Amino acid sequence: MSASDQADESRPSVLIDNSGQPIKLSGLQLNGVSAEAARNGDTVKVWTRLCLTSDDRLFHRVADGLNGHIEHVARRAGKAVNLKHAHTVLLVIHPDNTGDLWVDTAAVALRIMPKRDLVAGGIVFESDIADVTEMAFPLVPIGKEDRAVCIFREGWRFGLFFDFNPAGDFSVQDMQRDLGTMHRRLRYRDLYDALADTAIFSRLFDTGWFPFVEIIGPEFRLFADCSEAGFDLKDEEAQLISKFDSERLEHMFKRWMAKPHFAGKEPLLRSALRAFLAGEAVPVIKIVLTEIEGILADAYRAVHGKGAKVQILLDFAIASAEQKAGQPDTLLFPAAFAHYLKSQTFANFDPEAGVGKATSRHAVGHGAAVAESYTLVRALQALLTLDQLAFYT
Repeated sequence: MSASDQADESRPSVLIDNSGQPIKLSGLQLNGVSAEAARNGDTVKVWTRLCLTSDDRLFHRVADGLNGHIEHVARRAGKAVNLKHAHTVLLVIHPDNTGDLWVDTAAVALRIMPKRDLVAGGIVFESDIADVTEMAFPLVPIGKEDRAVCIFREGWRFGLFFDFNPAGDFSVQDMQRDLGTMHRRLRYRDLYDALADTAIFSRLFDTGWFPFVEIIGPEFRLFADCSEAGFDLKDEEAQLISKFDSERLEHMFKRWMAKPHFAGKEPLLRSALRAFLAGEAVPVIKIVLTEIEGILADAYRAVHGKGAKVQILLDFAIASAEQKAGQPDTLLFPAAFAHYLKSQTFANFDPEAGVGKATSRHAVGHGAAVAESYTLVRALQALLTLDQLAFYT
């Protein structure tokens, strides 16, 4: 074995690599984008850092301007590039105005929160993704004094990011976070639109549905589409219930048991899953809805060293989700879930009225939920609510 072979053997395995080399450019005069119209001699506001999507009014004007300058500089260097046909464009500009232009050649990595255990090199399906938090170019060096422009396509939409770094302190981490936010909002735009549409969201809420992490993706999209059309969800609910077999429930259970405040409830939660598989809604709902508060209390106590009332526990769960995800508008939808918990799982209950639904922990706990409301649909919603909290705390 040669010395070079030994050196190669000592290097860590490379799982990803750039698919090509960057185009070297010089004379890049990119330091800002005008934020407003102005005449010669006027004072004008200039953007030096911005994130836009193709849904934003200014996107195409800014993208056309950047594209025009970059293609002009490339032609001057004897390079022919067509950025409009590219999927991912990354331009890193150095302090001397030279730059590296990557046109669909830089390796791209997404940082995700997975729903299940993953192994290095394993295939990741969309159904495995609970959240997307960052988009990165791990093999492209970006220095503290550099500037960067990125334009990427996701589906039928585009994202645009630039940071012309006037302070000379470029943050790769901030860029990755902002690119991840745009990627997430573009890829899951239909979910964000559904949550923003009061009529659609109200119909889903009224039937007890939410974009729970476990069903986010095609399963929830079908519910949102039916809700938008005003269709009854009976057939879709039956179809979804059939997909929660022992294997899928076991994945959820494993996720729960990885949490210390869930692990102490193992016999009770295992019993609830057995009941669901047997088609028995009553024990599932009775167990899960009454244990949710205990699980939240255990998580709160582990952090604060004391107990708290339900409202404080709910606020704690939402704050934990935002802290874990790093921002409030991730696919965990903490703000919307707070509304769901308060209006469904912990809905106010009037003991004197004596009538409630099996969606409410208070009605179930007081034995006042009408028998007809104990359905497998409600049982699955209770399990998914509990599962959501496993991602939050």
